[in-house]
Amino acid sequence: MTTDHRERHVIVVGQGYADYATEEAILRPHGVERIVQVDPSERAFADHLARAEAILVRETPITADHLAAAPRLRVIVRYGIGVDSVDLDAARERRVYVANVPDYGAEDVSDQALALYLAVQRRIVTRDSQVRAGSWGVGQAEPMQRSATLRFGLVGYGRIARTLHRKLTALGAREVLVTDPVLEQAPDGTELVDLATLAERADVISLHAPLNARTHHLIDAAVLGRMKPGAILINTARGGLIDEQALLEALRGGRLRAGLDVFETEPPPPDHPFFTLDSVVLSDHTGWYSETSIVELQSGAAREAARVFAGEAPLSWVNRWEDAP
Repeated sequence: MTTDHRERHVIVVGQGYADYATEEAILRPHGVERIVQVDPSERAFADHLARAEAILVRETPITADHLAAAPRLRVIVRYGIGVDSVDLDAARERRVYVANVPDYGAEDVSDQALALYLAVQRRIVTRDSQVRAGSWGVGQAEPMQRSATLRFGLVGYGRIARTLHRKLTALGAREVLVTDPVLEQAPDGTELVDLATLAERADVISLHAPLNARTHHLIDAAVLGRMKPGAILINTARGGLIDEQALLEALRGGRLRAGLDVFETEPPPPDHPFFTLDSVVLSDHTGWYSETSIVELQSGAAREAARVFAGEAPLSWVNRWEDAP
C-alpha cells in the first residue's frame, strides 16, 4: 500500500464517537492529520463537504445533494453493515466508492437477538415489573416454552445469523430453518425453506436481512398471518423489514410476541403504540454496541478509506460499477 503526504480532509457526518485517534493513526500516512466531526445542520457543513475526500458516517443519510456538493469526494465508509442510508446510485454515478464494515459486531448483534428472545420467552420484563409491584408466582398467567423444544427460523444467513445459529445450537434448539435468496443449499444443521414455509413452521423468527427495495416490509400482514399463534419475532437488523402497523395489530390481538432493537423511524416518537404493549420487548438499536465493536468499527472504516487513498478499491465495496476491475 503506497502512502503520500498531501493533506487530506476526512469528515464524520452527524453522530460519531468520543474521539478519532484510531482513524487518525491509520490514515496519517495518507496525509490525514485530523478527522473532523460535522453536524449537517451547521453552516460550516457546506465548506467541509466541498473539501472532503472521505466521509465516515453512522446513521446520517448521505444524499445525492451531498454528493453533488463534494467534488473531491472519493469514498464514503459506513460505520456498520447496512448502507440503506447512502444514495448508492448517486455515488456510483459520480464514481465515489461506498464501503461498509461487514465483519464487525456479529457476536454483539447475535447476543442482542438472543437476549431479546430470552427476555420475551422467559417474560423477563413483565416479571420484573410484577416483582417490583409486590407480586410473586408466575402461575399460569404467562406461559413459557423450553428453548430445546422450539423450531427457530433465520431470515438471512450472513455473519450475524451464522453466529446466532451457533448460540442457538448451544441452547439445544431442536431445529433451525433458514431462508436466504443467496443460498443454493442448506448450511449444516439447517433446513433451507422459503419465507412462507419458515413463517408457518418456526416458533421463533429472527431477522438478519439487509434493507433494500426488495426487502422493505418483507414481514407484512400476510407473513405475520402465517406465523403460529404465540410465535416470537425478533428484529436486530432494520426496522423497515417489518410493516409495523401489521405487527402492531398482531401484537394487540395477542397472536404474537416480539423483541425489537430497531424501528422504522429512529428514534421512535414518544407516543409509539408499541410502548403500551407488554407483548413486545424493546431496545434502542444497541445490538451493535460493545467496547470491542467500537474498536472494530473505527479501525475497519479507516482501513477502507486508507485503501482508496492508496489507489486501491475497498475490500467491502458495495456500489460497484460495471467497468470496475
